Amino acid sequence: MIGMLRGIVWEIQAERLVLDVHGTGYLLTVPNGLLSKAFPGQELVIYTHVILREDDLSLYGFSSLGEKQLFLEMLSVSGIGPKAAISLLSTFGAVQIESAIASENVNILTKVPGIGKKTAQRLILELKEKFKGYSALTSDNEGFSAPMSPNHSEALQTLLALGFGLAEARQALGAVRKEGEDLTLEEQVKKALRVLAGGKPESLRGGI
Repeated sequence: MIGMLRGIVWEIQAERLVLDVHGTGYLLTVPNGLLSKAFPGQELVIYTHVILREDDLSLYGFSSLGEKQLFLEMLSVSGIGPKAAISLLSTFGAVQIESAIASENVNILTKVPGIGKKTAQRLILELKEKFKGYSALTSDNEGFSAPMSPNHSEALQTLLALGFGLAEARQALGAVRKEGEDLTLEEQVKKALRVLAGGKPESLRGGI
């Protein structure tokens, strides 16, 4: 199984890119968020998942472990295939999808091409418990807040690498984010670990 690739972007196609890894070109289907930022000659680390079928072998790529994990969670839902899961990630991104599922926002999910009401309801029904307690990021039914900062995203990947689940890691970082401070990566991870251990961020305890 190919879990990660590091290489140079060789070519960009519609919904896919070719990553040159020591002279071998890997064709990856990736979300638009990754595709729009990539350019030929750029060095990238891409987290990957292979889907093998009788007549096809496809490689999917993601910019973070969290995004890859959400892709796999969506594939576990009946009726959701790789094309639909990538379409969801391309339209909204991981944070917004989790927010929509946690808040049971069917209307947002059905804005994605190919995702009807029944499919959106099935996504919510089968995945909402995984994001239970996760603070929704929507200000209303139509819009989402800004995406995570680079430090916040890296902190999430660090917690996932330490063995924490996607939902609990995001919930802990959400609690830390409410402090409203410009925290370094190390500070975010330390405070999130404190939350995961049963404590609270300092600002929520009134300081120490």
